[in-house]
This record gives sequence, C-alpha cells and structure tokens, in this order.
Amino acid sequence: MEHLKEILLNEIEEYREQGKRFLNKELTVPQFKKISGGMGSYAQRGASDFMVRLRIMSGVTNRDELSTISSWAKEYNLDTILLTTRQAIQFHNITIDQVCELMKRGIEKEIYTRGAGGNFPRNVALSPLAGVHKDEAFDVTPYALEVNKYFLNQITTYKLPRKLKVAFSATAKDEAHCTVSDLGFIARVNNGEKYFEVYAGGGLGRNPQKGVVVSKKVSKEDILYYVEAMVSMFKAEGDWENHNKARVRYMLARMGEEEFINCYNKHLKEVKENNELSINIEEKVINKAGKATDIKNIRLIEQKQEGLYSVYFQPIGGILKISDLDEILEATKDMEFIEFRTSMEKGMYIRNLNGDEAEKLLAVTMHKGGDTLAEQSVSCIGATTCQIGILDSNGLLHKIVAKLKENKVEEGLLPRIYISGCPNSCGVHEIGSIGLAGKKKRVNNETRNAFELSIGGHVSLGNTELGKVIADIAEENVIDMILEISRAVKAKDMTFKTWILLNEDEFKEIVKKYSI
Repeated sequence: MEHLKEILLNEIEEYREQGKRFLNKELTVPQFKKISGGMGSYAQRGASDFMVRLRIMSGVTNRDELSTISSWAKEYNLDTILLTTRQAIQFHNITIDQVCELMKRGIEKEIYTRGAGGNFPRNVALSPLAGVHKDEAFDVTPYALEVNKYFLNQITTYKLPRKLKVAFSATAKDEAHCTVSDLGFIARVNNGEKYFEVYAGGGLGRNPQKGVVVSKKVSKEDILYYVEAMVSMFKAEGDWENHNKARVRYMLARMGEEEFINCYNKHLKEVKENNELSINIEEKVINKAGKATDIKNIRLIEQKQEGLYSVYFQPIGGILKISDLDEILEATKDMEFIEFRTSMEKGMYIRNLNGDEAEKLLAVTMHKGGDTLAEQSVSCIGATTCQIGILDSNGLLHKIVAKLKENKVEEGLLPRIYISGCPNSCGVHEIGSIGLAGKKKRVNNETRNAFELSIGGHVSLGNTELGKVIADIAEENVIDMILEISRAVKAKDMTFKTWILLNEDEFKEIVKKYSI
C-alpha cells in the first residue's frame, strides 16, 4: 500500500497542472474530463469550480472518519457535503488546489479518490444494513470490503473500456442493486450453507438492462475469481471504439444471454487456472447490551441483535449540512460500538444503538431531512452543478419535499420518487415506483423543459423490473401531478402501492392532464 500511496501522490501533482491548464482554456471540458475522472474529480458547470469524490468504501465509515471530513469541509468554508447514490461523499465548489490538497490529506487517512470516476472499478455497493438486518442470509460487509481492497490495490493499472460497478446485497430485497449492476452478489443460505447467487450484465442509464444469473451458487471464498473474470471479459469483449456502448450491459445485449454466460464462464475458467484468489474471512460479531424501545418510526429499524436499533437519516437530496453532521457526531460521542453506513438513497444509518440511544438520535435528526418515505426521495446533483445535466433535478426534489410538508402528505400516500436531471440515471430513476428523467422536448415549435415519467421500477432477487416510460410531464407541472396523485390515493384510503395496482385508469387520467 505504501508503494501505491507514492504513485498516487505523484499523480496528484500532475493533475494539479492539468487542472490549471483547463482553467487557462488550454483544455476543453471533454479533454479535461478524460483526465479528471480517474482521479475522482470533475469540473463543475461554469468551468471554474471543482468537485471531488471520496471513496467511502462500500459506505462503511465511523465517527473519526466523519469528524475528519467535517473538519476538512469547515476549513474550505463549506456548509454542506454531498452523499451519493454510490455511497461516497463529495465536496463541491472548491478550487483545483483545494481538490489536490484534499486528495493528499485523504491518502494520509486512507480515504481515497482514485478511480472514483472515469473508466475504473467504482466504489463497491453494499446493503447498508448488512450485518444487522433481520432477514439477511449473512453479513456481506467483509466481502464487499475485500473486493474494494482488491480494486484499490491495483487501481492505477486498470485499463477498461468504461466504468465497472460491483455490488453486494445481504437480502433478497437487493438493497445494493445487484440485479442491475455489471456484477452483483446476493447472499443466500440453504440448510445452513451460506453462498452467493451472482448476476452480471445489468446497468442503468441509456438503454438500461436487467442482469442475468451467471451462477446460482458461488462459495464465499471464491468471489474474487468471479470479479476478475468480469474484468477479463470486459477487457476482451467491451466496446473500445464507441464510448456510448462501452458498458457490460451492451455485451449482454449483443451476445444474448446464453453466449454471454458461456463467455463469462470461459474467462472464469481461465482465471481459476492462472490465479490464486481464494479468501477466508471471519464475519464480525456485535457484542453490545441491548435495550428495547416502544417508539415507532419509519426511520427506526430493529436490528437482528436483540435490543439494538439503527436510525436512518436522509438529508434532502443527500445534501448534508455540516452543522447537522456535527450535531450527530456530538450526540454519539459517548455511545459504544456504533457504526455509520451511507446508503444508495443518499442517506446514512447510525447503527448498533440501544433503545435510549436510538430515541436520542431520532430526536436529533427530526425534521432535518426526510421524515416520510416520499420526503426521502432521491435525485442526482442536477444541471446547476453537473456539466452534462439537462434540468435541475435537485432543485425539483427540494420543491417537491417542501410541497409535501406544506400539504402534510401522510406516510404511505406516495413512494420514494427517483429523479435524474438527464437520461444518464445518476438518480436511478429506472428502478423507482415513480421515476423522472430530465429532457428537452419540442412542442408546437417550442422547446420545453420536461421530465420523462416512468412507473413500476423495483429491484429484488428474481423479480427486478425496470420502470415503464408512460409520458412526458412539463417541468412546471410535476409537483401538481404528484400532489394530485397523493390526494387520489388518500381518497381511496389506500397506500400508493395498493392504489396504483387497483386504479390504473384513474392514474392514467391524472397523468394525461399534465402530459405534453
């Protein structure tokens, strides 16, 4: 690891020079993006400020790490940081010199940015409740972290057609989106035997694709063989000419399921013959005295460890105020064995709390983020910051949440809404019950801002569905449409999940009113 750190430190100085060339207009936005992505940094819209992405390994973090991140943010006069849909943490609106300084300081604390963007293996996604979930087959945390370590140790040597996303889910609910990832491992158990079911070839964005099962039963010790086989196959079969089709899902579409699986197995056989990648991991045991609480709250999750709980906190749009983070850190300073995990919905779980501690954290985080599922909706950062964004998805999300609070929309009347500012799916709109993707649409010889509406998306073991696109909604009509849907659901005294199944015609009529 020391040799890797030396390489990374040298790269940072080269990146600083390229960043200054970009600011001097010697490099275009696309030229700089090819350089910056692999460093985990991008220029923001306006080409003067920058962002940097910290690879919080599978979202697993702790008080000390978060305290360090908070102190860095305050040094750069930042009021907020951003939680991402890949369980990372981003700093925005900083200079190229501050980006480089942050990269160096991160390396000292073993918080890395390398490969957090560009054509590299990304942060390995993980069920944030792995290890404490009542329904899990087993704790997949150490396996996700092992793959992260495997990627990071050779991150500077990867040459891939494009990015590669790997995920680990602890339950059949597929919280880490394994069934729509390039490679996904879902924990299974049968008669006491623990193993993984492995998916490959999935992905979101333009031309989304569900993954296919490449193995029904993989031993926990063999996961790195399956990871390396995907890397090998991607290098051999990925599209090196057409950047827009250089993802694993296009390999599946081109080959078809049978050929894709056969090709993957060929690479798997070669990897097993030529490498020793077996691992042996002991799963962590949580030993903390529990204490029950009678409080009921959708943000309170009872753990499988008796008398212990997790509290969920999701700042609106994942934009976490440093003052709120500091308040959480202060509240937990004397609590033993607690853990923090960031989620793929841009929130965080504070875990291993006894009943009294859980009640305290619920109070500390009350009204600081989403208190209902609909208020915990998800969006990408949007066009005000993103170079390629089309519409302000994050701004729309904040307006939606404000209206939901103003109208006192009750829990259950609306699901999470997933919003992307363009078709690239950073807001994972394709897997939402309600999904919105920003676009420009020509209507009566006029270009209008619109969101493409999709419904019915969800992920789960063997039952993943991508949302079905049904209409384009004028940007200014989205909030009114959502409120009307909530009123229709309430009038029938149902939850949204039941109402949408039983009242399709009513739903279509509401959507039609706001379509363009």
